[in-house]
Order: sequence, then C-alpha cells, then structure tokens
Amino acid sequence: MIVVFITILGFLIGSFLNVVIFRLHRQESFIKGSSKCLFCKHRLYAKDLVPVFSYIFLKGRCRYCQHRFSRQYPLVEMAAALAFVLVFINLVPSLNILYLNTKDILHILNWFVISSFLIVIFVYDLKYFLILDIVIWPAVVFVFVANIFLGFSFLNLLIGLVIGGGFFYLQYAISKGKWIGGGDILLGILMGVILGWPMILTALYIAYILGGVVAITLLLMKKKKFGNEIPFGTFLALATFVTMLYGEVIYNWYLNLF
Repeated sequence: MIVVFITILGFLIGSFLNVVIFRLHRQESFIKGSSKCLFCKHRLYAKDLVPVFSYIFLKGRCRYCQHRFSRQYPLVEMAAALAFVLVFINLVPSLNILYLNTKDILHILNWFVISSFLIVIFVYDLKYFLILDIVIWPAVVFVFVANIFLGFSFLNLLIGLVIGGGFFYLQYAISKGKWIGGGDILLGILMGVILGWPMILTALYIAYILGGVVAITLLLMKKKKFGNEIPFGTFLALATFVTMLYGEVIYNWYLNLF
C-alpha cells in the first residue's frame, strides 16, 4: 500500500515538475496561475490534468483544440514516480514504515526533493542544452543545509563541492569555455553537496562512461558529428541519482577490481 502511495505522490510531483520546466523556458511563474494549453490557451481543469491517465485517455491531445501534447508530460510523471519508489525502497528496504523515526522520514523527503531537482536539470538540459542558475543555486543551498542537518560532515561536503566544481572549472578554464559551459561548473558543485567525498568521484566516473557510450553511439548512427554539442548535464544528473542509490556498491565493486 505504501508503495502505491509513493507512486501516486511521484506522479503528482512529476506533473508539477512539467509545469516548472515549461514555465521556466517561457519565463513565466510556476507558483501562480492556472494550467492552460500552450496552443489554444484554454484553461485545463482537474479532469485534464490527472498524471499519465489524462494523457492516455485523451490520446495525447488537448481536449479543446486537439493539438498533440509533448510526450514529455507522461514521461516526466513516470520518471518522478519511479525515482520516488526507488528512493523509498533504497532507504526503507523492509518497507516497514512503523519503525521509521523523524530523521528517517526527513532523509526520505530530502532525497525526494533532490530527485525532483535532478529531473528538472536532466530534462531542461536535454531539451534546451542549458543548465539554469535559478534551478542550481536553490538546489545547492537546500541540499547543503539539509545534509548538514541530517548529519553529513561539513568537511566531507566541502571537499565534494570543491572537487565537483573545481573539476569542471579547470576544464572550462583550459578550453576557454569550448569544452563545457558554466552551468556544468554549478552542477558539479551541486553534485558535490549531494554526494560528498568520495562519492562525487563515482558519479563523475559514471557520467563520463554514460556520456561516452551515448556519444559514440550517436556518431556511429550519424546522428551527431564531431564537435556537436551534447547535453552533458543530463548524464551528470542521472549519474548523481544512480550514485545516491547505489554509489557505495559501485565504489566498493570498483575497488575490489584491484
């Protein structure tokens, strides 16, 4: 039953994240204002906004103008639901919520918020090739304060921050901004305060492996050419989430190879 509740919560948060992504791009407030079709501007009501199910029922089209909606809507909603369930299962492996204390609940909620930030970063960079300061800085402040409150070592987080941001700053400085953008530096800082030391190294390793595999695949399929831009923030966000859940397992597996 609790997994069903977490799934529904993920769907609802995913629906909100879609609003955030679209309105950030249109430079509109995502705090106030009713939902509306981006094409005919007709107001959307609760029956039009049930996560995933409304999209399926309406066959991916606006009820009022029949314009086709982006598949981003159900995909982000399902991604958020999956992320929330994975977080909950990872932090509460027995699924026995009766033994959760206040700190455990705050830890789960913290990871839910972090996952939401990472989804916005992933999708926005994938669509628009941009990592927004207005998303990164609130995330950095929130995560740093939350992790300190939950018992993370200040020095551990500081080292992670310096390594994450410094790693990308060096690349930016050496290439004079040709290899990566300034947003990657900020995302590196966020990764550092999420993961700390040494898990930041695991996330960077995963991100470059994923990025390399995808880049080579796109080149072989002739979808990209050498020098074309790739939204690396998507890989960094995904690698951060994977490391949150399975970083220690991956880190120990890697060490045991030697």
